Amino acid sequence: MKQVLVADDDAHIRSLVRYVLSREGYGVQEAQDGEQALELMGETAIDLAILDIMMPRMDGLAVCETIRSEYDIPIILLTARSQLTDKEQGYLKGTDDYVTKPFEPEELLFRVKALFRRYQRTASDKLVLNRIVIDRSNVEVTDGENVLLLPMKEFELLSQLAQFPGRLFAREELIRLVWGADYEGDDRTVDVHIKRLRQRFADYNDDFAIQTVRGIGYKLEVKDR
Repeated sequence: MKQVLVADDDAHIRSLVRYVLSREGYGVQEAQDGEQALELMGETAIDLAILDIMMPRMDGLAVCETIRSEYDIPIILLTARSQLTDKEQGYLKGTDDYVTKPFEPEELLFRVKALFRRYQRTASDKLVLNRIVIDRSNVEVTDGENVLLLPMKEFELLSQLAQFPGRLFAREELIRLVWGADYEGDDRTVDVHIKRLRQRFADYNDDFAIQTVRGIGYKLEVKDR
């Protein structure tokens, strides 16, 4: 049974989310503040976290950043706010998705299921983008029998985006994941490498596309064929 952490200081919200998720067979762990959420992360094998941004003791953005640095699980942020700046901060901290209150319980359930499907794809060493196959174990990209040669950083960047199709990565997060926390350059490096990948795969626009989200970062979308 997959375990979902629901962290919100509103008991009504926790109860509503618990009802919807448990009805679908998920186990639910509840926390009423940020510190309790992190305690539960250390005590229980959590598969997905739903975090309210406005929580006492430690807000959801800080909890999201801590979870992202220590665990590889999907994260959804909940907030009563809808301003772009709040969403930008959430994506910069590493969230996978963002739901604004009030929300329809079924919508949240759909997003939870979608994230679980997205993360399950990372179990394989091979990532399939229609005709393009990324083999992480052999560090190569193929189109049928043809091997497409990529510089290492381009390969790592493409692999990172392809692991989680549809997930928005902030430039700062991509720098940390691909170039490392000690990288001293600026985030324009990401833009340059994205431009090169787009040029390199210009003939494969029917297979996948790397989308720009203005002011935040990039996400990879796999096309339906």
